[in-house]
Amino acid sequence: MAIKLDPDRRSRFIGEMQNLFAEEFDEDLSEFQANEVVSLFLKTLGPSIYNQAVQDVRAHLQAQLDDLDAEIYVDVID
Repeated sequence: MAIKLDPDRRSRFIGEMQNLFAEEFDEDLSEFQANEVVSLFLKTLGPSIYNQAVQDVRAHLQAQLDDLDAEIYVDVID
């Protein structure tokens, strides 16, 4: 699955990548180079991050459902 960023977010990320390389590595990245780094990150890291987020949400929702059972359960009196 390809993960895509909306154009504004991608543009901000490219700018952040250029700043990071300039400040931390004393390396100037062109917009093209920064875009390629962003594309590589999305291709290699994106699916794993997405899958982890889905698992985190699933665990959170399961915990909420477990709590719901405790909240709405009514003892039956015989």
